[in-house]
Amino acid sequence: MKNIKKLNEMSSQDLEKELLELKSELFKLRFNGVTGGSDNKIKVREVKKNIARAKTILRDRELKEAK
Repeated sequence: MKNIKKLNEMSSQDLEKELLELKSELFKLRFNGVTGGSDNKIKVREVKKNIARAKTILRDRELKEAK
């Protein structure tokens, strides 16, 4: 829940930067999992959910601006 509040308080530009960082982190986690590194499925799931949350907030803001 704390993470959702943090994302809601960010500006749209900061949220887009955070989204890029999360995507980069997800790539690194997947790459490490494939190459035999640490297989942290819980962390991958958490990052995916945070990506979805950020995208949802951005889309919601886009829709509110369109009205």
